Amino acid sequence: MFDYFFAQYKDYPLHEVYMELIAVFFGLLSVWYAKKDHIWVFPTGLISTSIYAYLLWQWSLLGDSMINVYYFIMSIYGWYHWTRKKDNVDEFPVSVTTAKEKIISLIIFVLTLVFVILVYIYFDKFTTWYSYVDTLLTAIFFVGMWLMAKRKIENWIFWIVGDLLSIPLYFAKGYTFTSFQYTVFTIIAVYGYLEWKKILSSSQNLELHQL
Repeated sequence: MFDYFFAQYKDYPLHEVYMELIAVFFGLLSVWYAKKDHIWVFPTGLISTSIYAYLLWQWSLLGDSMINVYYFIMSIYGWYHWTRKKDNVDEFPVSVTTAKEKIISLIIFVLTLVFVILVYIYFDKFTTWYSYVDTLLTAIFFVGMWLMAKRKIENWIFWIVGDLLSIPLYFAKGYTFTSFQYTVFTIIAVYGYLEWKKILSSSQNLELHQL
């Protein structure tokens, strides 16, 4: 059983194994903080995404590598966005995606999909089924990260779908630790959606009482 899950690591550079474990640890921390609607989601995420951006490029998952570069940039934006306050109250609390933001999300999805397809074609990387899955995942996660930075509850739906697709992708590629990470991500994302839903309901009830 142990060999089935971890035998592939014997051929990997030792430093990459350590880097993957560190990235997994901070990735899990980041998603946990996201579930709690806590600002530490961003600094922990910055550590994880910077490591994964390098590792995924080494593993020829170009789309996922670009996702992590994008995560890094959006984490800086989200960190700033979440800390903005007006009269000591969050200026951008948890909220529902507006019609305009849904259109923007669709545009981000389509443009990302087209861009990553062109990158894969340029590098001649459409050689296995997981290249196609990676392309779709990139578009899903780009939208999810943008919505999270905007503190929109729907971000969790994109994370859940993307995480579920990532589990078999990374396992098939032989990155067992990362596959396990996405299994945990999926569970946390479900609870994250439910927790943000409670936060949203509480804020809406407070607004009704103040009317």
